[in-house]
Amino acid sequence: MKVSFPYMGTTVVYKKLLEMLGHEVIMPPKPTQKTINLGVKYSPEFACFPLKVIMGSYFEAIDKGAEVIITSGGHGPCRAGFYERVHRSILEAEGHFVDFIVFDSMFRDRKTFIKNVKRLKGKTPLHKVAHALWTVYDMIGKLDKLEIEVQRIRAHEVNRGETTRIWEHIQKMFDKAYTRGALRNAYNKGRKMLAAIELNPVEEENRIRIGIVGEIYVVMEDSINMKMEQLLNSLGAEVERSQYLSQWVTYNMLPKWINWSHEKHVLKLSDPYLPIQIGGHAKQSVGQIVDYSLRGFDGVVHLMPFGCLPELVSQSIIPKITEDFGIPVLTISLDEQSGIANNQTRVEAFIDLVKNKHKERLNQADKNINKSTQQVSAIG
Repeated sequence: MKVSFPYMGTTVVYKKLLEMLGHEVIMPPKPTQKTINLGVKYSPEFACFPLKVIMGSYFEAIDKGAEVIITSGGHGPCRAGFYERVHRSILEAEGHFVDFIVFDSMFRDRKTFIKNVKRLKGKTPLHKVAHALWTVYDMIGKLDKLEIEVQRIRAHEVNRGETTRIWEHIQKMFDKAYTRGALRNAYNKGRKMLAAIELNPVEEENRIRIGIVGEIYVVMEDSINMKMEQLLNSLGAEVERSQYLSQWVTYNMLPKWINWSHEKHVLKLSDPYLPIQIGGHAKQSVGQIVDYSLRGFDGVVHLMPFGCLPELVSQSIIPKITEDFGIPVLTISLDEQSGIANNQTRVEAFIDLVKNKHKERLNQADKNINKSTQQVSAIG
């Protein structure tokens, strides 16, 4: 089959799995303004931003020859669960009759999940399917570890842009690896390449750390979120996302008895503020802000598609979390009308605020230490 998929994050992972299952992969182009314009043209005006961008990606993939589209589903009030139906209807109205294979958590509908796996595996022997799944799962974990390191060191690089260039090269190395040994070599080489990057020295107490939370697509796909990670890094802030692909796979695909995903802990932290699951990643967003607060992060950027119901709910809860934990949160709404210059100015002002609060906290800590030292001296 000639298969394609929505472009999101490190797409080399999806490409690898489909290739190992014997399919011809039609890589969707990385979303550009042309992609967005195409999606906006054919999507309902009230639809959320991810639906529009993905719609544009599908048109571009079909133009390159895609016959089958692999995607994920959704549940609850989040409209992601209806994406496939809307996209299929629009494509058919424009004369494109492609097939869709929609994957959701195997624990919600095991029969449909197994049916989709059988369709995707085709005539591939089961032992090769198992090998492909285990290899790609290993690949996802290794890439995420390297990306987390990229998001840390890029904030302190001497030569701007070097870390990003090396990260792109590392992904190409992984794209050429088809065995566990080759993946291990690519991972070790990638670590060495990142370790060799020249960094400006920064004391531990002077590090600024920012978390990014929100709807998974706008969090993970930098082509539509103003390259938020790179922007924050360029302002001297280390970054950590709330969503990484290995965490999503672990939480949604593995049985509970071997599920060690951090997401389980995050969901528990959200219970005092949002005790029910309302779809999308709203509950994760709320819990992750609490988690970042407990881990000593300096601030959080909350990304949400304009009009996203679950994230609107989480946005309404954020002021209470800020009041309880004292962590500043900047919410940015994204759609095709977003003013990039305006949002960048807001981010820069937010980082200035965060840095000032960080300095105040350090000064207060120094005063407390001096006061305690004086009290001890007086007693002596």
